[in-house]
Amino acid sequence: MCQRAILPRVSAAPGPLADLVVLDFTRVLAGPYCTRLLADLGARVIKIERPGEGDEMRRAHLQLDPGRDDQSTYYTRVNVGKESVALDLAHPAARDVVRDLARRADVAIENFVPGVAAKLGCDAEALQAVKPDLVYCSISGFGQSGPWRDRAAFAHIVNAASGMMALERGDMPAPRAANIQAADVLAGTHAFGAILAALWRRARTGQGARLDVSMLEALVACDDVSYGAVLNGGEAMGAPRPGMWVFEVGGRHIAFQTGGAPLLWPRLVGLLGRPELADDPRFATPLARRDNQEALRAVLTEWLARFATAEEALAALGAARIPCAPVLAPREVVAHPHLAARHFFPAVPHPTRGSVRVTGTPFHLDGAPLGPAGPAPYRIGEHTRAVLEGLLGYDKARMDALSTAGAIAIP
Repeated sequence: MCQRAILPRVSAAPGPLADLVVLDFTRVLAGPYCTRLLADLGARVIKIERPGEGDEMRRAHLQLDPGRDDQSTYYTRVNVGKESVALDLAHPAARDVVRDLARRADVAIENFVPGVAAKLGCDAEALQAVKPDLVYCSISGFGQSGPWRDRAAFAHIVNAASGMMALERGDMPAPRAANIQAADVLAGTHAFGAILAALWRRARTGQGARLDVSMLEALVACDDVSYGAVLNGGEAMGAPRPGMWVFEVGGRHIAFQTGGAPLLWPRLVGLLGRPELADDPRFATPLARRDNQEALRAVLTEWLARFATAEEALAALGAARIPCAPVLAPREVVAHPHLAARHFFPAVPHPTRGSVRVTGTPFHLDGAPLGPAGPAPYRIGEHTRAVLEGLLGYDKARMDALSTAGAIAIP
């Protein structure tokens, strides 16, 4: 009899993907973020980890357990609700296990450099040979085809290759690394959507799918202005962007926006009490305001000087319906009552700390937030026995043989 629920759900009710089995060969961020979303929606995600080492991000920033080096907050955040199976994909005996898992899976996802999955026997061709309707998704830095297909990639590398690093340079003397790992999260989110679309097609036709998601293309696609212009003979629009302002007021920084919607400029003119600006040729059109943004900055600087605190300036901007916000540090974001009201930082159980807070899923379902399905795997391979027994029906003798051979690890 197949065991369907290995992990206790932290969220109150089973999600809409409750009967889905996902075979997860991914690590680091893009793939694990995608499978985290699937797990939060109720899918059973079986995370394949290398015995003894596991996902590289187990050893990342801020270890949760002082006695271990494999329990980072990074790993925990993107792997809640998953089951860890320790399987050495390079071992010949592991191939039969992978095929058996594929027969029970609905989705398989990997983010190796192109070609590696085929060498390990877990590529789309190998797995769809035993499960033709499998939805197979590959995430890579530059896609499964093209001259750059074999390049290894992290978000920093893709940021450079995408043009985003150049666009964000602005008036800095040289390009610099970005803090946000946008390429990974965007690729993971695109993969999430593509997988659900492929599953919908499979439900109608019985057809499996091979999905190819590129971090580079996901990041280029997030640009709103420059690529549309450059593709058609125009110029890129780098930083600082016109109409997007950051000012210091009373020792704090605030951000507000005066471009991007036609009503924002007349609202700003009214707020400033400067009706003559509406007819000033320097500011008469969005293009004119872009070309004369330093003159406009001087006008705004003079107006903001009347406020003693950032809160006063934000109140005036908000009352005039000018989009604005304080520039918050991460500790302020974590403590903010808005995100508390949205339940965006849920807690999951942890063996030694009692509970650990993680980021939530960025959407609600039926008016309620989605809670993680359960804790992140504490030990590498802690669910190996439960998955191979419960899902595949392996007996103790077979598992002991695989363990002795080094193909699997059972903590």
